Formats: sequence, C-alpha cells, structure tokens
Amino acid sequence: MVIVDRQRCCYCGGCVSVCPVGSLNLAETRLLVDDTCTDCGLCLAACPVGALRSVESESPKVTAMPLSLRYDMVVVGAGPAGSLAALTAAQLDLSVLLLEKRQEIGSPVRCAEGVGRSEITPFVEPDPRWIAATVDKAEITAIGSGGIETLRSEGGYGYILERQVFDRMLAEEAAAAGAQVAVKTEATGLLQQNGAVCGVIVRGPGGSTEIEARVVIAADGVESQVGRWAGLETTLPLHDTMTCAQYLLAGIDIDPTCCSYFISEEIAPGGYAWIFPKGEGRANVGVGVQAGCTAEDESALTCLHRFIESEPRLAQGSPVTMVSGGVPVALPPRHLVTDGLMLVGDAARQVNPLTGGGITNGMTAGRLAAEIAAAAIAAGDVSSAALAAYERRWAVGLGRKMARSYRWRERFPPQARASRSFMRVFAIAAAG
Repeated sequence: MVIVDRQRCCYCGGCVSVCPVGSLNLAETRLLVDDTCTDCGLCLAACPVGALRSVESESPKVTAMPLSLRYDMVVVGAGPAGSLAALTAAQLDLSVLLLEKRQEIGSPVRCAEGVGRSEITPFVEPDPRWIAATVDKAEITAIGSGGIETLRSEGGYGYILERQVFDRMLAEEAAAAGAQVAVKTEATGLLQQNGAVCGVIVRGPGGSTEIEARVVIAADGVESQVGRWAGLETTLPLHDTMTCAQYLLAGIDIDPTCCSYFISEEIAPGGYAWIFPKGEGRANVGVGVQAGCTAEDESALTCLHRFIESEPRLAQGSPVTMVSGGVPVALPPRHLVTDGLMLVGDAARQVNPLTGGGITNGMTAGRLAAEIAAAAIAAGDVSSAALAAYERRWAVGLGRKMARSYRWRERFPPQARASRSFMRVFAIAAAG
C-alpha cells in the first residue's frame, strides 16, 4: 500500500487523478489511502514533491450555515469554472448552490496565474485588486543539443493574477447574483434515480446532508471524483499528466513586464520552466515536467531547485510561497455529460495541452454549461441527450483548438521539444 509522507505532501491531488482503482482521495488537507490500493505505483510518478512511497469518542456537534434540500443546480467546486457556472445560472434565475470543500476559496493556489487580457475581459473588468502585474513581452528559450536559442516577442498584453483574490471575487459575484455559497463543505457522493443523477450528498461542519438538484455541475478540479461517481471515465493517463512545483520568489531582479519560458530536457523533462513577474521584485518561478519522464529519485520540486540554482538572478531570491499540482494535458473525456450531470474545467480536462493554461477555458466552459443546463431545466429534460449540446458546442469552439494543441504535443516527443519548430508552436499557444 502507498504510504504518504505527511511532512512533504502538499495535498495537490495530482496522484488522485491517475489512480486506476480510486484508492486515493483528497480530503482538504489530508490524503487518504484505502485498502483497495493495488500498489501499482502510478501515483508515485504523478506526485510532484515525492511524498508517496510503497510498503494502523464521538465528534461534538457543530452548527453550520443552513442549506436548502433542493436546488435547480448544484456546482461542486468554486474555482473559476465552477464560480462562472454558478454566476451564470443565478443570472438566469436558477436556484444554485456552489460548494467548496476547502475553508478558503482560492487557496491553495495551484497555478502560474498568467492570463491574456483579451481572454479575461469577456468575463470580468480588470481590477487592480486581483492583478499582480501587467505584462507585454514574452521570451522563450530552448536549450538542446543544438545550443541555446531564444525567441522574443512584444506587443501582447496580459496579466499575472492574484488567484486567491480573483477566485474569491468570482464566488462573491455568484453570491451577489443569488447563488448560495458553502465553504468547507464537500460532495461525498451522488443521489441517483434510475441511473440518472438527481442530487449530491454533502458533508460539512454540521454533518452529512442529501441535497436534490435538477443538474449537478462537476467543477472539482484535476482530482475530480464526481464524474467518476456518475460513471464517466475521468482517470487521467500518466502520459497526459504534468507535475508542477512553483515558488513565489521575493528579492529578485527581473523585467517586471516580461514572461519567460525555458524549454529544456535537462531543466524540465517533457515540459518547461517559467518566470512570471508579480511586481516589486517578485515572481512565480516554476517547473512542470511530464509525469514519468524524470529519474526515479527526482520530482518536479527537485527540477525546480536545480533551475533556480542555475539562474543567478533567481538564486538570490527567497521563496515565500510554495505550490504544487498536477495539470491535465489531455484530450477531454469521451463524454462530458450524463443524465443530470456535466463536467467543466480541469475536471473535464479543458486545459491547453501545450501550455497547461486553463483559467479562461474553464470559465468559458462554466458559462456554456450553465446556459445549456438552464435551457434543459426550462424544457423539463436534463437527460444526457439534452445536455449533450454542451459537448457539441465545446467541441466546435475551444475544444477544436485544444485538440489541435494536443496533436502538436504528440507530434513532438519530449526529447524533440527543445527545437525551433516546437518553440514557434509553443509561442502561438502561449499567446492564446
């Protein structure tokens, strides 16, 4: 059975997404392993910080915020995708419950926090409260057997976000529109009738409750279990998993308006390293590696330390925050809907397979899913056939771009990515 090193584990959930038998479960700040574990080792390779390895009185009553027993829609997960779904549904006059299993929306951050201005403005007006830096330049450096090559561009316009503030703001907008938000309240199962999803079982500070819903939207992130409970195949292949580690470094001297990327098999096998400025001598500095591409005794965190040590301008800094996570760089599951349920965001693998970016993809999916769900509820038909309009519209929109990016990723195996050809493809994807 897999053993968890509690001191190392950052509770990112990446290992949960690759477990083929559902033995791992992320319960806020505790990773649980049950007796069904087959010791296959896939989760070990998916863990970005090396926290897993192979190898025993009644609770007091707690009052909680009251919840209704019936809603038109329950959204599981209050990230950007889930909050946009809840906000859109509330604006369409649906009764909505937005669930977040953690006690603080937006924390912990599992993101490099970069987004293009043109991608975010269709959803919200830029606000200095959640913008850490404005960038207008990018620099991509490829380091391979042919030497070092750098591609620079100017004129793009983007933001580095403060995700803790941004995510909370989106949930606040949903609440202001009429959605009910419940934090530290997790979905532990689904209510089903004749095979169709008709609600959720939730557990919060006050205990467990069954809540009926016409439609459930699963926006529960890379570690998504809700779709699996409904019978959708959401297991993430190890090949399509990026394991990432990142520090917020303070006390460094970098261009505050330039995002930097480094593609190198030595620095980040199968992935890349990044420096995203956050103003005042700070930057998100991270590494994402393709799961299974590193040596057995190395993790993404090890690669990050090596990268920082190789860059004098970074080595002088101090880490003030550490985040880690698993990023799905896969095609979406075969089905994004079933009777009474829809998948959005990282739970639906709606992430750019080349860059790992998915903030606005998830927001697009959340809005679209809520619109389709509202129409289905109004028509009195929430079957998979009715909800499948969401799958079709996603597939011909952003889904087509994501599929193209996946084909490019497959065309360039990890050892071939430190090349001029891949740099140009990556640059286009990074620019949105």
